[in-house]
This record gives sequence, structure tokens and C-alpha cells, in this order.
Amino acid sequence: MTGPILGVVMLGVFILTILLGFPIAFTLVALAVMFGYYAIGDGIFQLLVLRAYGVMTNQVLIAVPLFLFMGYVVERANVLSKLFESLQLAARRLPGSLGVASLVTCALFATATGIVGAVVALMGLLAFPQMLKAGYNKSLAAGIICAGGTLGILIPPSIMLILYGAMAGESIVRLYAAALIPGFLLAGLYIVYVITRATLRPQDAPRPTFADDDIPAKVILLKLATSFVPLFALIASVLGAILFGLATPHEAAGLGAAGAILLALIYRGLSWKGFTESVYLTARTTAMVCWLFVGSWLFSSVFSLLGGHHIVEQFFSGLELTPLQFLLLAQLIIFLLGWPLEWTEIIIIFVPIFLPLLPAFGIDPILFGVLVALNIQTSFLTPPMAMSAYYLKGIAPPGIELMDIFRGIMPFLGLVFVTMFLFYMFPAIGLWLPQVIYGR
Repeated sequence: MTGPILGVVMLGVFILTILLGFPIAFTLVALAVMFGYYAIGDGIFQLLVLRAYGVMTNQVLIAVPLFLFMGYVVERANVLSKLFESLQLAARRLPGSLGVASLVTCALFATATGIVGAVVALMGLLAFPQMLKAGYNKSLAAGIICAGGTLGILIPPSIMLILYGAMAGESIVRLYAAALIPGFLLAGLYIVYVITRATLRPQDAPRPTFADDDIPAKVILLKLATSFVPLFALIASVLGAILFGLATPHEAAGLGAAGAILLALIYRGLSWKGFTESVYLTARTTAMVCWLFVGSWLFSSVFSLLGGHHIVEQFFSGLELTPLQFLLLAQLIIFLLGWPLEWTEIIIIFVPIFLPLLPAFGIDPILFGVLVALNIQTSFLTPPMAMSAYYLKGIAPPGIELMDIFRGIMPFLGLVFVTMFLFYMFPAIGLWLPQVIYGR
């Protein structure tokens, strides 16, 4: 059996094993060692050590545990209920004000934490019952929570973009700048949809009973100043330090982690137990990501040594695709992979297969990375494997069926595809800002 064919066999065996439920990181390492021993003999063990050392000394990845720690601490800072209450009062005169406040809270909290399951679960406990009590259509309320909870994957400071940058060798600051406008565009489309639906079908999103109350402006401003402003300032300072070159991503992540601790202390929401839980969860998630990197880089190295990349390149070149067709096909594959796989596995394992093909089609890796970030939103929102729906179903009140949640998700899933289409047609939506700030 020739090397390239063996590389394809290795990829096929890997896909089969992960579908059977084997641990992905160690499956990558085991297959790479087995097939690599055939390709380079004992040298595979030296390559394993070098790849593991390379991950441990990669400065870009230092930002991952720091941003994770920031997220876990903010999650335990008891700021969410105050934030939602203040935004609810500020938006009370808008159609669908509870839904709008929920989306803004989700977007801000998801951006601060980057942990989809935590945001959906916490907002599901806080905002979902309030919307149901106010008479909201249960599918609409479910869709708001599920869609809003995934925004942290795209809007900086996104951990997904850090991992993509490490895999693609691209600037994190350029990726953050490129993702900023598409992220706000998607969140804005969500809000416009809720307001429009509440206007056309007020029975789906009734006005809250206190909407016409004459609440003093200073009361609302005080609530915003003590809930929205501190969290927004934390995110803005971290993101601003990165975008304007005041700090590297891992330095800004350290600032964010320290700021999260300070915020939690101010709100008196960080107990010793909560602090130790944050440290433990950060260490566990970081270890998973790092082992995925070790396994992925070793697997891709052996795959290249066997010549597997040549078969992939020949396959795509043989299709005689235009750049747009290649983008569509690549995003379709990533969309389908989002059903059985987590986004970390897609970014670390499968996206690198497409990266060497980008120069041949003249595609900017920054553009491709933001499209992938948009696409991965769909993996949390596409039935039957929509993980956001299962997160919400786990804490939803009795009487909320999974099909109710799926129905509510579908309009928001459509808006993700609309945003992807706009970005396909008008790449300047994402590429304009990094070019203005950093030049070409």
C-alpha cells in the first residue's frame, strides 16, 4: 500500500473511531504513532516529544487558560441577574423588550465567558422563566436563549479564534478585528428579528406590566452603572488592549483574569469554593485543548509524511472549483462535521486539512477563519444535534418539549446563514476593520 493511500486509510480509521466514541486526543496520538512508525520508524517518538514541547512553549496558547479562567470567574460573580434586570428596565419600552434584554445579556455574558453551555444554562434559569411568565411564545423564548448563548464563539475575545490563529499561523489581533463587525451584525439581526416579530405578532412577546411605569432615569442609570458598565468595561479593556497593540493576547488575557477576580470580589460573588472550582475547570479544559493540539499536530505531520495532503489537494483541484465554490464546499463539510463533533475538534483536527488549499484558491485565511466561526454557530443550533437545545432542555420547566426548542431555534439559524451569505458577498464586512487599523 502506497504512502498517500495509507494516509487516507489513517484518516478514515480516525473518523470511524471517533464515531464509535473513543477519546479523540489519545486516538489521534495512537493512530499517528502507529502509522508514523511505518513511515519514519523510531523517529515518530522523537516527533511526538517535539510536538508536545511545541504546544507547551506556544505563547499564543497561553491566552487560552487565562481567558477560560476569566470566563469561569465571571460566571460565578453573581453579576448576571443584576445585568439582566438593568437591561430589562432600559429596554422596557421596546417591542419584545424582555427578549431584547435577554439577547443583549446573552451576548455580553457569552463574550465574557466564551462557554456556551454555561451561558445557555444560566440564562435558561434566569430569563427563560421570566419570558414564559410574561406570556412569551415558548418557542421564541427558547430560540432567544439558545441563539444568544452561542455568540461568544464569534465575538472577541473568542477562544475559538485563538485556536484557529494558532493552527493557521495568523495574527490573533487581525482575526479579532475581522470578527468584530460580523459578530455585532449577527447579534443585531437577532435583535431586529425579535423586535419585528413582537411588532407583527404582539401575542408572541407581550409588553411587560411595568413598561408604562414612570421609572426615574437616574434609577435605571444607577442600575446600569453597577451591572452593565463594569462587565462591559472589563471586556472593552481586554479587547481594546489587544486591538490597539497595547498588549499581546496573552497579556490582555492576564489583565482580564485579574479584572474578573476584582469584579467578583466587588460583587461579593467569589467564594473560596467558587475560586477553586474555576481553577479546576480551567485546568481541565486547558489540558483537553493542549492534548488535542499535540494529537492534531502529530497526526497532521504523519498525514503529510505519508502524502495524504497531496490526495486531498488533487481531489479539490480535480473538481475545478472556483474560489466561491471551494468556500461553499469547505463550509458545507464543516457544517456537517458540527453534528457529531465539538467545535474544538473541528478547529484543531479538520480545519488544518483546508488551510494548505487556501493559497491555491486565493482565499484570505482571515476571511476563512471568520466564516468558520460563523459556521460553528450552526453546530449548536442545527437539529437534531443542536447542543444549545439540549443544554436548555436540561433546565427548562416541565411542559417544554425538545421540538418546541427546535422550532424556536430555526429562525435564528436562518439568520446565521444570512450573515454568512452577506459575508460571502461582501467580505469587506470583516476585512475592512483590520485593514484600516493594521494596513494590508
